[in-house]
Amino acid sequence: MSIDIPCPDMKYADNGTKLPVEVFARAYIYFLQNLEAHDLQFKIHALLQLRYVDSRLVFKKVAPNRTEPIMGEQSLRDVLWVPHVFLANERSSDILGTAEKDILTSVSPDGTVIISTRISATLYCWMNLQKFPFDEQHCSTVLESWMYNQEDLVLKWEKKSPVTLAPELHLTEYVLLSMFTNETMINADLSDLRHGAFAGNYSSLSFTVHLAREMGFYLMDYFIPSIMLVTISWVTFWLQADQSAPRITLGTSTMLTFITLASAQGKTLPKVSYIKASEIWFLGCTGFIFGSLVEFAFVNTIWRRKKNVELKKKNSKYIFKSLTPLPSRKDLGGLQKSHSCTSLDGQATVTATSNSFNNYLTVHSFPSKTNIPAITTSSVDSNSRNGDISIRVEDTTLMGGDTKKLNPGDTSGVNGNGWTTMTPQEIAIWIDKRSRFVFPICFLIFNVFYWTFVYVV
Repeated sequence: MSIDIPCPDMKYADNGTKLPVEVFARAYIYFLQNLEAHDLQFKIHALLQLRYVDSRLVFKKVAPNRTEPIMGEQSLRDVLWVPHVFLANERSSDILGTAEKDILTSVSPDGTVIISTRISATLYCWMNLQKFPFDEQHCSTVLESWMYNQEDLVLKWEKKSPVTLAPELHLTEYVLLSMFTNETMINADLSDLRHGAFAGNYSSLSFTVHLAREMGFYLMDYFIPSIMLVTISWVTFWLQADQSAPRITLGTSTMLTFITLASAQGKTLPKVSYIKASEIWFLGCTGFIFGSLVEFAFVNTIWRRKKNVELKKKNSKYIFKSLTPLPSRKDLGGLQKSHSCTSLDGQATVTATSNSFNNYLTVHSFPSKTNIPAITTSSVDSNSRNGDISIRVEDTTLMGGDTKKLNPGDTSGVNGNGWTTMTPQEIAIWIDKRSRFVFPICFLIFNVFYWTFVYVV
C-alpha cells in the first residue's frame, strides 16, 4: 500500500481549524571533529530522529492483536509523508551508509512515525578569536523546516534527552563546557527568498555546544618558547658594551627566531581585522627583544665617547640628566660654560667649572669668545727658585668677578664642590647593570596585565 499525499493536513481542532503538525526531534552525537579556525567550520556525525503522528497510518483497529510497530528502511520511508527538515548552517551533509543508506522507519499502531537517520555534516561556526588561543566558542547545529511554515508544521525538541553525546566522545583541542537546546521561529519573506517562494514564520531548532580551547599545546609550543627567547635576549646585558658582534648577533637571531615561531603559529588562523590576544603577546615580546637591541646601541654609543662626565651625585637622576641633550643651555647667559687653560709649556691643563657644570657628552666644547677667560699679564708670577708659573684667571661671567688662582698639576679644585667624575665606560656599565633588573621587572608586569586580561576580563 502506498500513501503518497504531499501535504500535512492530518490534524484539526474541534471547530475544524487546521492544527500544525508537531514534529519532535532528538539527536545522538557520535563524533564531533575539532574546529578548523581558518575555515570557521566543524564536522559532526549524528543520529537524527524525527517523531510525529500521522492519523492516517493508525492500524490498531485494523489489526488489534498487533502491538509491535511496522519496521522498514528507506523503502518504507519513501511511501510515507516525511517532513522536510534541513540543516540551516551546513556546508555539506550526507546520509551515512555502506550498501544502503542508514535510514530506519517505524510506524506504531497509533500512527506514530519515527524516522531515524545517520548523517554526516560539515557545519559553519562563526567564531570570535579575540582571545585566541584562550577563546571559548559557541557552535550551533540549526534545524529548520523547509517547505511548511509554522501554520503547517512546528518543530520541537523531545522533553527527555533531546541531545545526547556519546560517552567516548573526546576533542583533542577543545573541552566541552556545556550544551543547551533552543526552539525559535525564523521569519522569511519574499524579498530574501530564504525558503524559496514561501513566506512566513518557519519553525527552527538548534543545539549549541560551548567549547573552550585546550591550552597545553599553545603553552608548550608558543608561550613558553617565546618567554625563553625574551629571556635569552637579556644575556646581552652581561656582555661588554664594545662587544658589538656578539651582542648584535644575539639580538637579531633572537628576534628572527621569535618572528618565525609566531608566524608558524598564526598560519592556521583566518585573517581578521581585530587584534587577537596572541598578537598582543607577540607585540609585547617583540618590544622587549627590540628594546634590548636599542639598549645595546645606546650604551655602545656612550662607550665610544672620549670625555668624562662630572655629576653632582652618582645616581639615576643625574646620570640620565647628563645624557639628555639640552640645546637651550647655550642661551642661558653664560651660566653653564666650561673653561680650560693650558700651561705655557703645553704639559698641563687645568679646568675650572661653575656650580652648574654642563657635561661633555651633550654640550659642544669648542672654544668661543664666551667661554675663554681673560688672562692678564699682571696675573702671571714668576718663581725663580723652582721655575713654576702660576696663572690668575679672572672670571667675571661665572663667579661674579671672583678671582681664582690655579696651579698646573693641582686637580683638587675639580671636585672641590662635591661633584663626581664618571667615565663613559662606567656609565655604559652602569646602564647595563640597571637593565639586568629593569627589563625582567617590566616583563613581569606585562605578564601580570596580560594574564589578568586573558582570565579575568
